[in-house]
Parts: sequence; C-alpha cells; structure tokens
Amino acid sequence: MSFARPLALVGLLLIPLLIQWYIRHQRKRERAAAAFVAAPLIASVAPVRPRWRRHVPMLAFLLALAILILAAAKPQRSLAVPVTDGAVMLANDVSSSMAAKDVAPSREGAAQRAAETFLAHVPTAVEVGLLEFNQTPIVLQSPTTDHALTAVALRQLHARGHTAVGDAILAALRTLRTLPTHGGKRPPGAIVLISDGYSTNGTDPIAAARQAAADHIPIYTVAVGTDHGTIPIPRGGKTVNVLVPIAPQQLAQIASVSGGRAYTAADAGDLSQVYQHLAAQLGRKHVEHGLTASFAGGGLALLLLGSGLSLFWFGRLA
Repeated sequence: MSFARPLALVGLLLIPLLIQWYIRHQRKRERAAAAFVAAPLIASVAPVRPRWRRHVPMLAFLLALAILILAAAKPQRSLAVPVTDGAVMLANDVSSSMAAKDVAPSREGAAQRAAETFLAHVPTAVEVGLLEFNQTPIVLQSPTTDHALTAVALRQLHARGHTAVGDAILAALRTLRTLPTHGGKRPPGAIVLISDGYSTNGTDPIAAARQAAADHIPIYTVAVGTDHGTIPIPRGGKTVNVLVPIAPQQLAQIASVSGGRAYTAADAGDLSQVYQHLAAQLGRKHVEHGLTASFAGGGLALLLLGSGLSLFWFGRLA
C-alpha cells in the first residue's frame, strides 16, 4: 500500500499527544474525586465504577482519528488488471553465434520456440511484432493482434553475421512509435530482446536503452546459451569449432537502464518458462486503486461506535 499524500501522515503524531492528555485528564479527575469525597465513603457514594468501560469510547475515538488521518493521506494499492491495448516487439538475435547447439536444438531454434510460447500465452489484445537482427535489423512483422502472422514470421529466422544490439533497439523503438494512437495516447509498449552476447556493431546499445527509457518503453532482455557453446568456422581450408560463450552482462545493463528486467536461460525449458512469464507480465498492467473511501468510512463508523457507547453507558458523548 502507498499514499498519494504522505505528508498527511504527520498528523499521526497527534495520537500519542492525545493519549498523554487523556491520561493526565483521568488522573486529574481521580484527584478531584478524592478531594471531594473522603476515602472511606467512596464505596457508598459510587458503589459501581465503570472501570475499563470508561476508556472504550476514547479508544474508539483515537482509532477513528488515526484512520481518518490515513484517509487524508489518500491510501492506494496497486492492482494487476488485464491490458486492453499494448504492443510488444520481439527482437531476435540471428547472428552466427545463435547457431550454437549448447541449447537444443540450437540457440536460434530454442528462441523461436520460446517466442511461440510467448504468442500462445500473451492476451489477444496485445499487438506483437517481430524483428531479426545481426549487423542489420529487419522488421519481419509489424505489431499485430493477429499473432498467427507473427508466428509465420518466426519461421523465417536464420543465423548469420555479426551483432548490432543498439541498432535493433532503435529499429524496435521506431516501429512502436509509428503505431496508431488511441484517444491521443500511444498504446503502452515494450521490447523483448533475446541474444547471447555483446553487441559488436552499430549504435551503442546503452545509449539506445536510454532512448527507450525516455520513450517509456522498457526492454526485457533474455540471454540464451552457456559458456560452452561452439560454432563451426572455416579456417585455412578446414572447419574449426570456435567457442562462443554467453555474455549476459551488457544485456542486463540494457534492461536496467531502460526500466525492464534481465533474464538468463541455459536450456530450452528455462527459455520457454521465461517467455511464458513475460507473456503473463506484459499481458497485465498495474493500476492504483484508491482506498480513501474505505478508510474514511471505517473512521466514521468508529466515531459513531464510540459516541454510541459513551451515550449508552454514561449518558454523555465524552
């Protein structure tokens, strides 16, 4: 729970002051009664004393005051509700290292299957597009609610070339910026970027991530692979296996700078779970639900309770 006007909570400092005043007031009444009636006569003058009951109305008043102060601070809680619009760009790395088979059937193949899992679980109201990137980003499918079209585009991915993560981010941002507005507002957007290592070409990816943050478009990065992946490279008339270990550090930084989150997957099962989680996460949005009316109603109910008990037991309000 959070508060829209937290400064109002300073009023809670009144509660201990009122408690001290009440204790002093009760002691003053007891001293006045003792001065008015001799001690041996107290039992005959006031044979039935209310004891704990005399404090109940005041306790109700204090609780009511505390709750009303909380109401003045405008309490609210965050609720997850299904999105009615939104757009996600899947950005798949298709550089040569994605052909490594340390993740079955390959990093690229596992990424395709995970993206299909994402499409199967993301709400139909969310538009999903796809771009592939090596040293050059290519938009294969603009964001659409017809997820079958995006699934068809996924089958066109082929690993080759180098890696330009920054250029891919900028291409995804351009695509999301061109989406039609609804009521003068652009639908909320996000980028899901899967890769296995550092950017080797093009725009600085951290600068691109800052641009995404400025556009309020978080980037969720997924690093796929292990430290033992290899790909065959022709050298000197023969083919040698070259080590292509995963390098998730830059991807984590991209996610952090943009306001997204970074994930790592060492096998196809983990990768599908990550994408299923992302589909659920991006299919919901958090809205603040005000609790002021509930708190105010509770405070007023306690005031009425305290007043009613005071009148019933003692024939007065205080």
